[in-house]
Amino acid sequence: MTEAAPMLDVRDLQMHFPVGGGLLDRLRLDRSGLHLDRPTVHAVNGVSFSIDHGEIMALVGESGCGKSTVAKTIARIYTPTGGQIRIEGEDVAGYGFAEMLPVRAKMQMIFQDPYASLNPRQKVRDIVAEPLLEQTSTPQARREVPAQIEALLARVGLNAEHAGRYPHQFSGGQRQRIGIARALSVRPGLIVADEPVSALDVSIQAQILNLMKDLRDEFGLAYLFISHDLSVVHHIADKVGVMYLGFMVETAPRDVLFARPRHPYTRALLSAAPSIKEDRSTEEIVLSGEVPSALDLPSGCCFRTRCPFAWERCARERPALQDVGDGQTLACHLVDEPERDSTWQ
Repeated sequence: MTEAAPMLDVRDLQMHFPVGGGLLDRLRLDRSGLHLDRPTVHAVNGVSFSIDHGEIMALVGESGCGKSTVAKTIARIYTPTGGQIRIEGEDVAGYGFAEMLPVRAKMQMIFQDPYASLNPRQKVRDIVAEPLLEQTSTPQARREVPAQIEALLARVGLNAEHAGRYPHQFSGGQRQRIGIARALSVRPGLIVADEPVSALDVSIQAQILNLMKDLRDEFGLAYLFISHDLSVVHHIADKVGVMYLGFMVETAPRDVLFARPRHPYTRALLSAAPSIKEDRSTEEIVLSGEVPSALDLPSGCCFRTRCPFAWERCARERPALQDVGDGQTLACHLVDEPERDSTWQ
């Protein structure tokens, strides 16, 4: 019997943005003539991971690390520069607009700003109905849309009377519930959630997170959950991926990662989060310096310019993400030479 494909399987995903204009343009003269060079932002660099049906994976990292770009590329808001994006085994990385329409029934997105993501000129019923109508072709199915909208609003904690109101008439938490209802309308298997609670008050965050977990259990949803808040990730995620400068540096089941982080960058992130009360044997790591520019990536390991354990190999060779046991993968040369950091062993 063939094993079912994961809900999402990403392999060697790359997203590079050419930039230009004004001072960012550079002229280059060689034997073939004068050329205009435009720098490239290396936003996502060979990221790979998979999410099973009903699983929640969180991506974490500093601002600008590429996690939101990964989310928007997987949702095909951006067209990837390279790599594969497989939704239940179907590679959609190269799909055009028309080819993506049926895929949208399998994958929806919840955005960070619950107000900007809603059309202020549409009533709630029209916002929630739009994905349904795009995926519905028969007259009978279209007649059932109003009842479906009412049921969706009730499921996310809103009333039927809210269907006739505009987004500006709701609080931030209610707007995000509308966004969740819209994402649920076509019964997707995967929801890409890009910082879905960061714009909300803490008390409202807990309500939305619990709603998302309940919906996962009820509908078997898989989530790609983007967040910079480690306490939120600890609450909702089944496994975690850590990104730095467009690279995936560590992945692990949630409990493994929080109890025994192995990459120096992961340890630095956790040590900076006092709300995470896990018993960790590793010492605190305080990073110095600034994150390098994505326009000019450092040679070798992307983290070496800030890593307290870096040595000459780190400048020569970029570490590959490899399995280190317990469901954990790591991109660090300390795998081969752990004696350089006794607390890492």
